[in-house]
Amino acid sequence: MKIRAHYYQQFDADLSLDVPAEGYGGWKNAWIEIAPEHTALVVMHAWDCGTPEQFPGWYRCVEYIPRAHEICRKVFPPLLEAVRASNMKIFHVVGGGTYYNSYPGYKRAVELAGPLPHPPDQIRPDSVLEKLQQFRREHVFVGKHNEEDVERGFERLDFAPEAKPVDNEGIAENEHQLFALCKDADVNHLIYIGFAINWCLLASPAGMVDMSRRGFMCSTIRQAVTAVENKETARRELCKELALWRVALAYGFVFDAADFIDALRMHSSGGKLREDCNDNIDLRCCGCRAGSLRTNWDN
Repeated sequence: MKIRAHYYQQFDADLSLDVPAEGYGGWKNAWIEIAPEHTALVVMHAWDCGTPEQFPGWYRCVEYIPRAHEICRKVFPPLLEAVRASNMKIFHVVGGGTYYNSYPGYKRAVELAGPLPHPPDQIRPDSVLEKLQQFRREHVFVGKHNEEDVERGFERLDFAPEAKPVDNEGIAENEHQLFALCKDADVNHLIYIGFAINWCLLASPAGMVDMSRRGFMCSTIRQAVTAVENKETARRELCKELALWRVALAYGFVFDAADFIDALRMHSSGGKLREDCNDNIDLRCCGCRAGSLRTNWDN
């Protein structure tokens, strides 16, 4: 399946410049070939986090929740519909509770994976380390006054309505289970969506760090993720931009949702995708109605 992919050219630094890195090629795009039958969309930590009225403390310390909910409402439905209509697999990566235990896709993953490997040994904390950890909980994240709301939120955690698994879609809570699902389905390329691109999707169990160590290519879709931001970055979502660069540099490719949907539809229908479209043209020129999911990468 041919699809437009965005990649980052991390060469050549120009040593004649005051800032040599400004000589890098930067963001570029190219038409590449992926194999849908060996690729899976991984929906990770797409949670229903309730409302600000229910859990005000959770929303005070996890500022991206409203963005995540909006992405689930606007981006996930056409994206998941297109994947489910194709021969590409969908896997779900979960955590933070037991809300997924009754799904057949989770039971299948547990059966395929077998017993979990013995967890690595952990250092025993002393009183000084415990005090440092307490200081960070109270003064860094999540804040002492927010702890109760966060705990209550996780007690009733569930899939976002738009991200609920369908039929027997595989559900994994760790690297061991996701690897088993991939091996069973002959998948070697994982395209992650969910929250957050610079946190869980990278470093949580079954995230990109884990799976890249097992030989998988790990990519993402720009419009289907958001990032943990801070006071200085939130307005421009700079942490998301850095995370997309990191994915493109270290793990795989970055796709636009409209390109992804259009390529899947064309592949499934046996149509021919036009390669003369440029980044500023609505994807409806390729017969896709997902033009609103395009990003102008020049901005």
